[in-house]
Amino acid sequence: MQFSFWELKNWFTKVDYTIVGSGIVGLHCALQLRDKYPSAKILILEKGVLPQGASTKNAGFACFGSVSEIVDDLRSHTEEEVLQLVQKRWNGLQLLRRRIGDEVLDLKPFGGYELFLKEEESTYHECLQQLPFINELLKPLFKNEVFSKEVNRFAFQGIQDCVLFNPYEAQIDTGNMIQYLLKLAIQQDVLILNQQTVTSYVEKREGVEVVLGDFSFSTNKLLFATNGFAGEITKGEVKPARAQVLITKPIPNLEIMGTFHLDKGYYYFRNFEDRILLGGGRNLDFEGETTTSFDQTERIQNKLEQLLTSVILPNQAFEIEQRWSGIMGVGKQKKPIVKQLSEHVYCGVRLGGMGVAIGSIVGKELADLIEQ
Repeated sequence: MQFSFWELKNWFTKVDYTIVGSGIVGLHCALQLRDKYPSAKILILEKGVLPQGASTKNAGFACFGSVSEIVDDLRSHTEEEVLQLVQKRWNGLQLLRRRIGDEVLDLKPFGGYELFLKEEESTYHECLQQLPFINELLKPLFKNEVFSKEVNRFAFQGIQDCVLFNPYEAQIDTGNMIQYLLKLAIQQDVLILNQQTVTSYVEKREGVEVVLGDFSFSTNKLLFATNGFAGEITKGEVKPARAQVLITKPIPNLEIMGTFHLDKGYYYFRNFEDRILLGGGRNLDFEGETTTSFDQTERIQNKLEQLLTSVILPNQAFEIEQRWSGIMGVGKQKKPIVKQLSEHVYCGVRLGGMGVAIGSIVGKELADLIEQ
């Protein structure tokens, strides 16, 4: 790679902060750094044409956890930790809304629903039994009961009689979100370079030498916002988790509106206008889906189509228009990793499939680690 004098001067000289990753976390980190340090040179490096992981590939759920997910979390986290997780997600969603605005986000507060398949009887009854306790647990945060039982009014088939409803859940337009954050960053003089892969870095006394293939430059601080691709820098604390997604062609007279969770959140679907967007299924093959490959697999795609046919759109014709995958970052704990790795290197990663909810707040916390 050969740069001109002008390119080196404007993009790669006297760089104060270099952020790796231009997704939700990276962009919010850059905006927070700009608020704190108005004259700093801030550079974002992105290896994709667009944010590579999940920021532009997710389903657009503004959610903070279904009943079965919270019940599951209580098995491996304390009550206080679970409340803190939900609070962080809720606070992150409010920060996202303040920064972007509901109109740009195309936020639709239709509420969220959790469905239980007929064969999930024990999980269903456990969730119903735990409902009062979970509502009590979350009351300090929401001041009201969050979850309630409702009848299945969407004509879904093969599910238990009742669904669990959450009025605080909403849909957003993922593309609008990232496009606006990119515009905001550029307006605030944040430099963004796409298709740049950081191959290594060398920490020095005064900063970090960042290597991009056969070219390197110096930066005072290096911040990683690479989520599902952060396995190496976190010594295995983050593992990639692929999420496969599809969307149908428009369906006449579609009456499904909202965000929907199925099988402890491993499947999720929503309407986008008059289409159904459906994703998930990594629980069918955890090992195979622990990958950074953006391919799709026949096994999971077949399962998604089977759910459409038998549960979501029974007796209704549909066609698949598009399929894609995103890469999330998960680990043994659901709490994100926001920490200083060494004197000049930091990371904000492991968003656990909740990037829309907590990406903004993780980006802010990442920037706030830095003290001049």
